[in-house]
Amino acid sequence: MAKQRGIRIAIDGPAGAGKSTVARLVANELGYIYVDTGAMYRAVTYAALQTGCDPEDGSAVAELAESLDLRLEPGVHGQTVRVDGVDVTQEIRSAEVSRHVSKVARIERVREVLVRLQKRMAERGGIVMDGRDIGSHVIPDAEVKIFLTADVEERARRRHREMLESGSDVTLERIIADLTARDEMDRNRAVSPLVVAEGAWILDTTKMTVDDVVREIVNRCRGVLAGVAGGEQE
Repeated sequence: MAKQRGIRIAIDGPAGAGKSTVARLVANELGYIYVDTGAMYRAVTYAALQTGCDPEDGSAVAELAESLDLRLEPGVHGQTVRVDGVDVTQEIRSAEVSRHVSKVARIERVREVLVRLQKRMAERGGIVMDGRDIGSHVIPDAEVKIFLTADVEERARRRHREMLESGSDVTLERIIADLTARDEMDRNRAVSPLVVAEGAWILDTTKMTVDDVVREIVNRCRGVLAGVAGGEQE
């Protein structure tokens, strides 16, 4: 009997909504591949800052993105991000990268480069991909589309805890300001703005634990998988 083809799960939402954590745990539960597309934009942003390239210089950043050997690999503690062979998994989470990543993400040529790579990753199915435009643009025909959100204060508190654990001394107030500004940029950018994809399930996690969120998403995915399996047997 042929093995059932895995479904494609698209998780979108604003910065700090917990998409990466949830997507990684959902992938683990289902035995799927996890792709953090936000990490890809962060990697390009990090490379631009490291090379002295102005994040708002669209042509220069796009040329840089096209030249990078960008890889996402399974790691001991989750996904490892490599740029030209160098592990930059921790560096791309810095406050400096966070402040500039939306500027890079709205550059059309950069998005074209990374979306091509993301679409190739999704072709085989059995994948959980998170970002800003996965369900609306990258894999609009994904079998499960989720818009994960939470109020900005809760998102800021979560991000603040993560940054304190990584040794950063950024203030909660600064994170709230950064997230508010990023929300505005993401919603209003001309290329692939942050929107709720058609057919997406909106899940507000403000008062939910990570375990609760993962459980709800996994249950929904298993329901879809059961339907797919039933259809294949007919």
